[in-house]
Amino acid sequence: MLKIRYGKHARFRMVERGISDKEIRTAIIKGTKRIQNGKIVSSYLYFEVVYKKIKDEIYVITVKPRW
Repeated sequence: MLKIRYGKHARFRMVERGISDKEIRTAIIKGTKRIQNGKIVSSYLYFEVVYKKIKDEIYVITVKPRW
């Protein structure tokens, strides 16, 4: 099971955009990934998740719309 931690900014954006923890988990697992400035960007449905993998944890930095 993935251990996912969220930064304060990421939580704010999730609430603002109506994106759930479950959607974030699915985006990280199934989304199309690319590397940008040392971070992983996973594109899924209508949003992108920007995160870093630190040891055995995923640290979500932000969530943004795809456009």
